Amino acid sequence: MTRETTCCFTGHRPDKLPWGSREEDPRCRDLKGRIGAALEAAYGRGYRHFICGMARGCDFYFGEAVVALRRERPDVTLEAAIPCESQADRWRAEDRRRYHALLDQCDLETVVQQRYTNWCMQRRDRYMVDRSGLLIAAYDGSTSGGTLYTLVYALRQGVETEVLDVGGGPICGSDQGKEKRT
Repeated sequence: MTRETTCCFTGHRPDKLPWGSREEDPRCRDLKGRIGAALEAAYGRGYRHFICGMARGCDFYFGEAVVALRRERPDVTLEAAIPCESQADRWRAEDRRRYHALLDQCDLETVVQQRYTNWCMQRRDRYMVDRSGLLIAAYDGSTSGGTLYTLVYALRQGVETEVLDVGGGPICGSDQGKEKRT
């Protein structure tokens, strides 16, 4: 796994998505389709290893899309970047089941630190970006939060970014270290 063949992902949790947890919403289905298309395009460009932060919402969509891609492309690998061992402990039972089902499909699990701290999520985000040549972000344009933090960190590190507008816009490509939205 090299940086040139590794892609990571960032995106919003359900409370920041226009559809919340209602994944049957057409906007959610559309985003999932665009995530799948972005992964297929990344694969076409040589990306084979994908890192998922394992948060509820868009991270789940991304991880599940990588698992689907792997069914067609067996050389794809999925890594779970877990911010701390207790990440899912306080989630609803159905979210914990989904988390563990996705974790069972991962080829590699990296626990960034053992215990929760105020900064463990950002440390996980830096871990993913520092190992990736491409960041795919499902982003709503908000001016705060972990998705913005990760996107800005990737841009500062010169990592290529692709932004998927959670409002239903097209996939946006970028030059290395620069982000472009249309």
